[in-house]
Amino acid sequence: MFYFLCKTILHGRNVVSSTQSRKLLGESLILRFLSSSSNQHSFTVSYFKNKCGLSLESALRASKYVNFETPEKPDSVLAVLKSHGFSNPQITRLIKRRPAVLNSDVKATILPKLEFLISKGVSIPDLAHILSHNPTFFSSSLENQIITSYNFLSALLKSDEKVFRAVRRFPRLMGYSAYDILASNINTLLHNGVAEHNIASALCSLPATFVRNPKKFKAMVAEAKDMGLNPTKPMFMVALYAIGSLSKPTWERKFEVFKKFGWSEAEILEAFRRYPTFVRLSEDKFVVTMDFLVNKMGFSSSVIAKRPRLLLMSMEKKIVPRGLFALDLVSKGVIKRINLQALLETSDPVFIENFVKRHKEEASQSQLLKLYHEKLDLSKNWKTEGDKLLHL
Repeated sequence: MFYFLCKTILHGRNVVSSTQSRKLLGESLILRFLSSSSNQHSFTVSYFKNKCGLSLESALRASKYVNFETPEKPDSVLAVLKSHGFSNPQITRLIKRRPAVLNSDVKATILPKLEFLISKGVSIPDLAHILSHNPTFFSSSLENQIITSYNFLSALLKSDEKVFRAVRRFPRLMGYSAYDILASNINTLLHNGVAEHNIASALCSLPATFVRNPKKFKAMVAEAKDMGLNPTKPMFMVALYAIGSLSKPTWERKFEVFKKFGWSEAEILEAFRRYPTFVRLSEDKFVVTMDFLVNKMGFSSSVIAKRPRLLLMSMEKKIVPRGLFALDLVSKGVIKRINLQALLETSDPVFIENFVKRHKEEASQSQLLKLYHEKLDLSKNWKTEGDKLLHL
């Protein structure tokens, strides 16, 4: 995002900020570079910028990897992408990450790959999504990589629909070696007692879990077992996904944040076993949510450790409006205590039924419903005024 540059008037002259100076200097250097470049290079940069939507800086960077003298070949590539559902932003993303695609032979290398995926039932929107997020697909061998990976995944998942559900979630999945990476890691799981149906389910829903280096993957499996996860349970695969998504320094840093709210190591491990993906929360989200539930609502931090899924709930849509509403009910004597499960682990209709409609007086119901909607409106400011809302 660009910010407006501030100018001040001093002795009748504009004083330009250092940020603006650097920007102007950068543009000057780029223009000087372009003016000294060959016509071919200038054409390539112009094409990237005007036809593919790249910024001048990105166009210059892309031109280091590919040059073309005429527009015929890149035009044919863009035409086939657009005819297969690629939007302009998707084309920009693709070309920025893989500019050499524009030098591809449409008939020999691009169309056969697109037609293969379409023949397996992938939709046009999914096709554009998958390939714009995995530009290396266009440089991969159709026979040796794409078809081999597809056949391997199909044999495991038993349906084209599930294969492309997995690939949509992790577009680079078919770029990994089916046997050196995927098969090796799946064998590790089988040897540790993970059921085939749990492996297939995780491959479909959490495909990034399977593409780790086999040596590192074995260490992840051992770590999950050491933390008390049972390989025969579906949650074991979720734990592997969570472990693999965090670096050691990040995990250690979060561990210390959890401790600051009074969680013991045993409680942290218990929370992880109950709902492993809670560790993927940003530290800010964890702190703000715990602060509200513990310091504002008065719940014990140990109680939250037993219900870590609560930490993933939306502050502005659920936790804050329901919490503030319940506190008002307590202050008015409508209820004596707040049940955490009834407060947050129910659907909106059930919540309204338990906290509003159970009060038979029609006037009371109307007033309570109005109060709840006021809290909903108030909580819409949570993202920008969270700190203020904590102290209301």
